[in-house]
Amino acid sequence: MPSPPSIRFLFAHPAHLVACGFGSGLSPRAPGTAGTLFAWLSYPLLGQSMNEQQMLFFLAFAFLAGALAVHRTGVDLGAVDHGSIVWDEIVPFWLVLLFCPGHWLWQTAAFCLFRFFDIVKPQPARYFDERVKNGFGVMCDDLVAAGYTLLVLAILRFLLP
Repeated sequence: MPSPPSIRFLFAHPAHLVACGFGSGLSPRAPGTAGTLFAWLSYPLLGQSMNEQQMLFFLAFAFLAGALAVHRTGVDLGAVDHGSIVWDEIVPFWLVLLFCPGHWLWQTAAFCLFRFFDIVKPQPARYFDERVKNGFGVMCDDLVAAGYTLLVLAILRFLLP
């Protein structure tokens, strides 16, 4: 993995600040996990300020604007999906948390499942990761991971009393 960019790079353009998860992507180890953790810790602030419909609108905007920020940052870093780009983990995990039960055990399971699917990249996530080399592709492979996470959580909720 390429080394993380500097703090100077982070603040050189607003797109960098967003794409690098407000600094969470600068973690020298496991930046994707750090970005997902940032999403988990910041979600209560979002959840308190918006209802479900507003949150869905916000997430759609964050996804689309994020695709542009991720693309710009990837170009500036010379790598479309540079490890320090973590907005693609943050927005989809916020979506997972929106539909996840609020108990910490469910959220911990969601965190682990999301990281698993993000790393393994089952189809069609792998397609986006390997073939769509732009900000949209970077965002989409994690959106697929969120979908798999929500599917497994729904199955678990059905099976567990």
